[in-house]
Amino acid sequence: MKTFRKELFFQTPTRRAFINITPEVEACISESGVREGLVLVNAMHITASVFINDDESGLHHDYDKWLEKLAPHEPVSQYRHNVGEDNADAHMKRQIMGREVVVAITDGKLDFGAWEQIFYGEFDGRRRKRVLVKIIGE
Repeated sequence: MKTFRKELFFQTPTRRAFINITPEVEACISESGVREGLVLVNAMHITASVFINDDESGLHHDYDKWLEKLAPHEPVSQYRHNVGEDNADAHMKRQIMGREVVVAITDGKLDFGAWEQIFYGEFDGRRRKRVLVKIIGE
């Protein structure tokens, strides 16, 4: 069995962003040489997320609006966590969107359903963060 590990780095200019990282994950699979196995992709920060969905700008806009309704950033004083910080909402948004995804690798490719793509969700951006890609298989 082969194993492969790589970190991807992101720094968004905005507080919140959704980035399609499918091409980077596919490159990791190619680099790993694994033809049959699993890939784990997870955010290594508690204010960021990795999730699978459609790469459609309207959906991303809807996610952003929905998450902001569920856990609004302001007023920052509404959160007990925000003593000296302002990112309590980002922790909650990450909890909703999830920490990681696991995808099957078949014949050296991501074994996706129709329209599925892997995304990095940033909820407290403007600083460098990382995503772990871990691949196991043959």
